[in-house]
Amino acid sequence: MSRTLRALVILLLVASCGGGDYSAPRNLDDACAIVRERPHYTRAFRAAERKWGVPMPVQMATIYQESKFIGDARTPFQYSLGVIPVGRQSSAFGYSQALDGTWDEYVVATGKSRARRDSIDDATDFMGWYMAQSRDRLGIPMSDARNHYLAYHEGRTGYLRGSYNSKAWLMRVAGEVGQRAVIYEAQLVNCRAAR
Repeated sequence: MSRTLRALVILLLVASCGGGDYSAPRNLDDACAIVRERPHYTRAFRAAERKWGVPMPVQMATIYQESKFIGDARTPFQYSLGVIPVGRQSSAFGYSQALDGTWDEYVVATGKSRARRDSIDDATDFMGWYMAQSRDRLGIPMSDARNHYLAYHEGRTGYLRGSYNSKAWLMRVAGEVGQRAVIYEAQLVNCRAAR
């Protein structure tokens, strides 16, 4: 085999080993369109709903807010002097934008050492695990997307302290998450793809 052909074969093998398709579904405002386009999302949402009790629309609204359904989403870079990159705003990554420390807690608690934040199955299971703890420790009903989002964003300790009360932008965003969950729920009732 010639060197050129060998190099081309190696290049194609390396390129094919690249990541999966982490792009967002086309229409994020229509829950039925999302689950029709990505049927494996439905399986992941339903599995987390059965295991942890978190309704599918609450999961979907939270993922919409956190990553816009982009599997390898990361926080933006921070810059020193406006031009020198000094790292990302946080370690949040994946569909659920789970922080490194919280993800590590989840892995230890569930024994899922192979779980990945860029897997929709693992991300929804993580969110279910986190929200089930918020229900148990904070008394937040599973259908309350707004307050689950506040506890998710601020952490349970921050939620207990009410740290979100001084953040008008976060209160607005949490309200939007709650509204989106209601809209997604109404849409899912009317589409066969989610059943």
